[in-house]
Amino acid sequence: MNIVKYPTEEAVNAILGTGNPLLVLISFDGEEVIVGDLDESVEHHILLAQTGHDQRDIDKYFRLVLDNEGADWTFVCPPDYKGIPDKVRRISAFYRDGFAVISHALADLGYMVGINIPRRYRRHFDIMSGK
Repeated sequence: MNIVKYPTEEAVNAILGTGNPLLVLISFDGEEVIVGDLDESVEHHILLAQTGHDQRDIDKYFRLVLDNEGADWTFVCPPDYKGIPDKVRRISAFYRDGFAVISHALADLGYMVGINIPRRYRRHFDIMSGK
């Protein structure tokens, strides 16, 4: 796993564990983790650009806001996730994969916290339950 820290490794390491919020991007395969100071980057797509990535690649990452209390997951399943055409199956796969990959990455960062999906992103669960 490659962990990229922005603006610098030292700056992010100084934030880790303090309770200050971090932006986290985790590639779907879990091989790349990008961590940045929320105050420095503000948004996930900005953090991508700041680390030399194309900000349009935002849909290739699980997106989190992380602090000592938990990890809030911006649960937005891309329409082309894993090439699964059925929306319910696609969202289910995204959910299962996300929890596995995110849990592993958080542990590598030294965070043993819950993964929360904020209410505004829960509309996907209505789709999965047929509502």
